[in-house]
Amino acid sequence: MKFNYKHIHIGELLRNKVEEKEIERDRILKFLKIKDPQLRMIYESKNIDTDLLLRFSKLLEYDFFRIFSHHILLYAPPSSINYVKQDKPQKSTPKFRKNLYTTEIIEFIMELVEKGEMKNSEIINKYNIPKTTLYKWIKKHKK
Repeated sequence: MKFNYKHIHIGELLRNKVEEKEIERDRILKFLKIKDPQLRMIYESKNIDTDLLLRFSKLLEYDFFRIFSHHILLYAPPSSINYVKQDKPQKSTPKFRKNLYTTEIIEFIMELVEKGEMKNSEIINKYNIPKTTLYKWIKKHKK
């Protein structure tokens, strides 16, 4: 199944994972310290509070934040040197490497290549993947 990383509906994802893991409703309500109507609202919500998402991630033993990281890797515009000030080192948040591709991202890109949905040059331009990286993936994942 092809996942749509562009349009994320976190409530649906949570509901699907709960059904997949067959977790009882009472356990969810108790763990999250919420009432039944709130749970229904969460399942219908396109977005939720990060603290609540963290608790769901612990309960379901699944990193839902990674889905948003994938979205950033695939759809964030390239940063502009002129836009970001380099005068002061940033200390308030940890610095992560942007080009950290997970197996899910690689599989998503390889599926686009194998099915011919996008040309290599389109993938390179749209997702800002370095040309050498893409060609290494193609060589490694040839069937």
